[in-house]
Amino acid sequence: MGSAKRNRRKFEKPKDIWSSDRISSDNALMEEYGLKNMKEVWIAQTRVGRVRRNAREFLSGTADTKDYESAMIARLVKFGIVKDGATLDDLLDLNERAFMERRLQSIVTRKGLARTTKQARQLITHGYISIAGRKVNRPGYMVSLEEEKAVGYYKPIQIQVQAARAPAATGAPETPGAGGEAPAGAQQSGEAQSTGG
Repeated sequence: MGSAKRNRRKFEKPKDIWSSDRISSDNALMEEYGLKNMKEVWIAQTRVGRVRRNAREFLSGTADTKDYESAMIARLVKFGIVKDGATLDDLLDLNERAFMERRLQSIVTRKGLARTTKQARQLITHGYISIAGRKVNRPGYMVSLEEEKAVGYYKPIQIQVQAARAPAATGAPETPGAGGEAPAGAQQSGEAQSTGG
């Protein structure tokens, strides 16, 4: 039957796990990008760390890594994380926001398909968002520049702000008119009481 798939963590926990400064900065990122938990922040930080580590190795010149270097930069350009023509020095300046901006959740919000980042996450997980007609239900999906043009709704949904309903429909008490007259409903109930008595 073969061996079972071995699931590996896609992130590394920070060394200063209980640092109040780190916690406050990570919480700010979670709020800004509508993330579910710290793990999603750590995934982005781990990706940044790997890119920086590889860039430092390439800059050290210990081996012939020209092909790997160009392939790594091409991949980052494909996802819009760095601009075309970027160098290894540019990769050392990357931060987690560069990866956060390329998440499907951020793209949906930026394209105006959702009003907030949290609503974007809800639409994605409930299957309302697609890329080129293919449903994608992972908020953390990394969207390439080519795929960004094809992000849209998978099935029709109306998320515009609805017009205010009439007070009678919502059960809220009606207010008297400008002339101080009682509402029509109150007049009718008064007439009914006078005829019934």
